Amino acid sequence: MSRSLKKGPFVDKKLFIKVNKQKEAGSHDPIKTWARRCTVIPEFVGVTFMVHNGYYRRYGRT
Repeated sequence: MSRSLKKGPFVDKKLFIKVNKQKEAGSHDPIKTWARRCTVIPEFVGVTFMVHNGYYRRYGRT
């Protein structure tokens, strides 16, 4: 079930800060995260995430 339009997209604050720091530094290292419910927003395009799925972290490029 998708999130209500009234509420808007969910973006994890800590993850958003990590992405901004990485873009300022110009780094292309993958970002490790447990935030699986986080919505991909335009600022996340071009960033590689390692998302934990319960057993191990999987790479995902947006």
